Amino acid sequence: MERLITIIGGGLAGLSLGIALRRRGNPVTLHEAGTYPRHRVCGEFISGASEGTFDSLGISDLFHDARRHVSTAWFFRRRRVLAAQLPAGLGISRFTLDQRLSVKFRELGGVLRERSRLKPEGEHGVIWCAGRTPTRGRWIGLKCHVSQLDLQADLEMHLASNGYVGLCRVEEDKVNVCGLFRLDSKLSGKGAQTLERYMRAGGLDGLAARVFAANVDLESFLGVAGFRLGCPPERKGIAALGDAWGMIPPFTGNGMSMAFESATIAAEPVSAWQTGRETWETTLSRLRRALSTRFARRMFWARVMHPFLTTDAGQAFFTVVSRSGLLPFKSCFHALR
Repeated sequence: MERLITIIGGGLAGLSLGIALRRRGNPVTLHEAGTYPRHRVCGEFISGASEGTFDSLGISDLFHDARRHVSTAWFFRRRRVLAAQLPAGLGISRFTLDQRLSVKFRELGGVLRERSRLKPEGEHGVIWCAGRTPTRGRWIGLKCHVSQLDLQADLEMHLASNGYVGLCRVEEDKVNVCGLFRLDSKLSGKGAQTLERYMRAGGLDGLAARVFAANVDLESFLGVAGFRLGCPPERKGIAALGDAWGMIPPFTGNGMSMAFESATIAAEPVSAWQTGRETWETTLSRLRRALSTRFARRMFWARVMHPFLTTDAGQAFFTVVSRSGLLPFKSCFHALR
């Protein structure tokens, strides 16, 4: 008799792993604290995950209408300092994608319990995919969708004195506006006003005026405060995937990609435990080693590059080398893959 896997967290990693396991015929119950569809603070730009990753999970069909993004433009306040071509990326909202994943999981016979909160206690067969629990971290993420907004590239990145903001088009006429800022309680406002305040406080008055002159979907606004980037300490007996394993700085476009790749990595060792071929301890060891092997280099270079985008000295250096044509953009992108 196959053992039951319990997944806590119905985001990209949890749902994708659930789908992969159900395609193998393995029993899965997934607990999600919220309901579908719902918005998530996310750049909604996928860079790094290959078609092979989606195929192996059985979810390639869910991206049929995703935007294909191939160009980027970077701005220091109002000045464009870099224009470049991207390796192919995808733009799709979490509102749409998570809903599609949840439907597919259920269609495959997975048990999905919405409005269900569980805490991982180290039991065998429990996988934590519920993202990063807010801590005393110094970052805040803010997002909203905007329509009737023209972009100068498929992906725009704007450097602020207190962080940075990314814009990319998702489905229909929607543009996802997502920012990472240093947390400042004095900038709190009502709804999307908070995002505008952070943008203006960071010197992005022109961008703020441009965004909020367009059609802002106020219901799409969301914020997550007090989190930290990087990998938390491992917890005994607990398997963690996606942001629960490690949160990469969002400028890389790797957050969504790593969630899908994590699910691909986890499917085989978890299935081996379910069918009694391995112990839970062996499964945890294999999984943690594989995640580290796949993502350690990516996390290292993201950690090295992040200060160049979030400090005055780093931004000044980035601007100079970008405008002089000395920035090895393709090499930097390759280091994050």
